[in-house]
Amino acid sequence: MKATTKIMAGTCIVLTLAGCGSMTTRERDTAVGAGIGAAAGAAITGDVGGAVGGGVVGGIIGNQIGKHK
Repeated sequence: MKATTKIMAGTCIVLTLAGCGSMTTRERDTAVGAGIGAAAGAAITGDVGGAVGGGVVGGIIGNQIGKHK
């Protein structure tokens, strides 16, 4: 991997984690649910539509779980 690619990847990771620092529990659960749902949808269907659908469903489920904490 080129040095520039490594620096850009590291910068993106740091910025992503820093942006999540001030999230509420409900927002965090929504984001985690969407991520897991998108990964599961892509794995099950093998296409972008499945990933989008899984992300939506996972986000809704995560949001509702976060509401009860």
